[in-house]
This record gives sequence, C-alpha cells and structure tokens, in this order.
Amino acid sequence: MKIYDTPRAPNPRRVRLFMIEKGIEDVEIVPVSLLEGAHKQPDYLQKAGLANVPMLEMDDGTCITESLAICRYLESVYPEPSLMGRDPKETAIIEMWTRRAEMMVATPLMMAVRHTHPALGVLEKQNPAVGEANAESGTRALKIFDRRLAESEWIAADRLTIADIVAFASIDFARMIRFRPPEELTHVNRWLEAMKGRESVKIAL
Repeated sequence: MKIYDTPRAPNPRRVRLFMIEKGIEDVEIVPVSLLEGAHKQPDYLQKAGLANVPMLEMDDGTCITESLAICRYLESVYPEPSLMGRDPKETAIIEMWTRRAEMMVATPLMMAVRHTHPALGVLEKQNPAVGEANAESGTRALKIFDRRLAESEWIAADRLTIADIVAFASIDFARMIRFRPPEELTHVNRWLEAMKGRESVKIAL
C-alpha cells in the first residue's frame, strides 16, 4: 500500500499520527506538494477522483481519499491497538466524539487558517472575515471539550483514540495563525500538553 502525503496539511497529519500510534511501518509514503499543485495533476486526479490529500492506494490499485475513511480501513487491516472502538458501545462513543471534533473544532480551525494565513492565498481566494468567524466558532466549541476532559483523561475513551487525533491535528495546524486555546480551558490545555508529549506527535509533526 501507499499513502500520498503532504507534511503540513491537517488531514494528512491525522493519518500519520494514526499510523504511528498503531505501529504501522509497512506502508510506502509518497510525498505530494500542494503548493506545486501536484494534487491537481491528471495522473493524481485519475486515481483520487478529487484533488484531495491524503490518498491511500491499495495493492490492487483501489484508491480512497478522506482521512477518516483511510483510518477506518487501516484499523480493519491493523486492528491493534484499537483506536476506533473495541465493542459496539465504545465504537459508537468514539464515533460521536470524532464527529464532534471534526465538525465543531477541526473544520472551523482549518477554515480559519486557510482564509487568514498569507501563504495559503496561492491555493484559494481568501476571505479574512470567514477565517475570523471560524476561529471564533472553533474556540467556542472547545468549551464543550473542556467539560468533557474535566471528567476524562482523553476525549472519547480511557485511552487515546481517533477523536483525540482529529482534534489535536487541527489545533496544532492552527498554530500557523498563532491560535491557542484560551487559558481558562484548563482541561483542554492539560490534554493538549499530554498530546504534545506523545512520541507519535514528535515523529509525525
């Protein structure tokens, strides 16, 4: 298998963290330069269908994009350690928090970076007001996660899961615009420091 990867974008970061946490080392990494438009070239688009990174290419030539779909496939091929649920109840809870992390934190913060960081103007037409509104939305959502993390070491289970990876990758990406969770969100900041201390983060980011 091959993973088509780019270093700084948040969705590829999720897959890199996921693979390192699971100890997956037998997948080839193929670099893709977004700034050079490699993801928009005909050969890439023929495989991916969309100009999306990351992309997983299976040994039989099947290609899938969308970071969570890739992680779901990898979880089925490399089931241990489980990052997406050990039983139906846990799987549902992890899915719930992963969806919340995706919609309430990751998407707004990614939009904030895309619309306000000067270097990303080459990729799309920026609207700073959109970026600022999304940064505020992501910040508000973190209050919900702070309440959750007041009662749990990790977001969705008694260990790190894909929900933690999704939330962390987006917050770390938003450092590009000097984003930091407010100091009063003490539980989010405690969790954030725990994430930063993980070996997978040191390797992947």
